Amino acid sequence: MSRFGRAIIYGVATIFLLAFVISLVLSSLLKWTNISESSLTWVIFAGSVLSVFVGGFVAGGKGKERGWIVGGATSILFTLIVFLFQFLGLEQTFSAKQWIYHLAFLVAAMFGGIMGVNVSSTRGHTH
Repeated sequence: MSRFGRAIIYGVATIFLLAFVISLVLSSLLKWTNISESSLTWVIFAGSVLSVFVGGFVAGGKGKERGWIVGGATSILFTLIVFLFQFLGLEQTFSAKQWIYHLAFLVAAMFGGIMGVNVSSTRGHTH
């Protein structure tokens, strides 16, 4: 597998791992406090964007170049997995709102990929 392919897989795995951790924390808050799910809507979205940004960052760092492409491909693979799960498992397509969310995820992952490449390239150079 190419370096870019491996970087994308690492990025998607990071997204799902972070999404799992964030979901565990938020579901624990919902279970053990009086917080309602509707009051966490923006927190859930922010956690999702953060997960995708970090996934893009990891992918960019592993890919070492073309961070916006690696980050974008990471987001597209993530979106494809979520879409297929929803379509095949729940027999539903994305709503317009979900497409907008995934567009925001694409931008976040591309930015994360750019940042990941820049951080990984500065680690290799001593000043």
